[in-house]
Amino acid sequence: MERVVQFTGPRQVEVAEHESAPLPAGHLRVRTRYSGISAGTELTAYRGTNPYLTRTWDAEARIFRDGAAGIEYPVAGWGYSEVGEVTEVSPELVGTPGMPVAGDLVWGIWGHRSEGIVPAERMVGHTLPAGLEPLAGAFARVGAIAYNAILAADIHLGEDVAVFGQGVIGLLTTRLAQLNGARVTAVDALDGRLATAREYGARHTLNARTGTVAESIRAATGGAGADVAIEISGVYPALHEAVRSVTVGGRVVASGFYQGDGAGLRLGDEFHHNRVQLICSQIGGVPPQLAGRWTVERLQQTFLSLVAEGQVDVKSLVSHVVPVAEAADAYVLLDKTPADALQVVLEF
Repeated sequence: MERVVQFTGPRQVEVAEHESAPLPAGHLRVRTRYSGISAGTELTAYRGTNPYLTRTWDAEARIFRDGAAGIEYPVAGWGYSEVGEVTEVSPELVGTPGMPVAGDLVWGIWGHRSEGIVPAERMVGHTLPAGLEPLAGAFARVGAIAYNAILAADIHLGEDVAVFGQGVIGLLTTRLAQLNGARVTAVDALDGRLATAREYGARHTLNARTGTVAESIRAATGGAGADVAIEISGVYPALHEAVRSVTVGGRVVASGFYQGDGAGLRLGDEFHHNRVQLICSQIGGVPPQLAGRWTVERLQQTFLSLVAEGQVDVKSLVSHVVPVAEAADAYVLLDKTPADALQVVLEF
């Protein structure tokens, strides 16, 4: 039997059971060990705010269209941070160069389910690096999201960079920005996360609740403002404060998943008067100027290499490992008391 986590309605979670499907040609079967919960994207489906629940994404025209929902409840198998063991390989694939074999530990995306049937081409190069513990594989995608924001930020050695939001992806962004040579100011509304940000390389930390973040960043940079701000929380007032924090002609990388209308974002203020560059970073692709050299696959693989080399610590970000049978409790924790959690991982 296969177990699948699904949302049956807003804030309603169940673990359903289905018969395991036969393995089709060109696929691998993977038995899941761990699956990381995204406290951003996944909670939009859990809470019922995801745009796909009310509109349809037209992939050809690349716009959302009103009138019909792209997805409906029950929403099954969400999740994009899985790691597991290959248990079956379609026979015609055996011996293919780079193809995982039975017994290999692999990372990838197959959702919160006890086993994944995954197209083989998506798993080439996805064997976990030697010496890396399985739990770390659940960070490949979230690490790539942070890495993508760093590439979009175009950071130069010695620049002042403000990172807004110090959840899991924000903390990884702080660490990668510091590795990239930035002087990082970390911003969050939770003091506990700011303490972790200092461990991850932030030179300065600011609590967003003070209401003077932009003023403090400008004061610390001789009145100029940060060279770059990366907004990773997905909260419009934070994006507005990021815009207020950068220098004239500075860059703001919007990497959060913003929901609904932009309440709190006033583009006629500092954005207009300081000619701020506003750049979107989204894991569907890399910055256009780097597309000849970088891919999303390279982002994920390079991030895991940094973890394996000891450059980035992910283990300490795991606050809870929850048996899949208790998945509903994991979502309540992230939804109601986010200060008590960082990375929550489902264990199968």
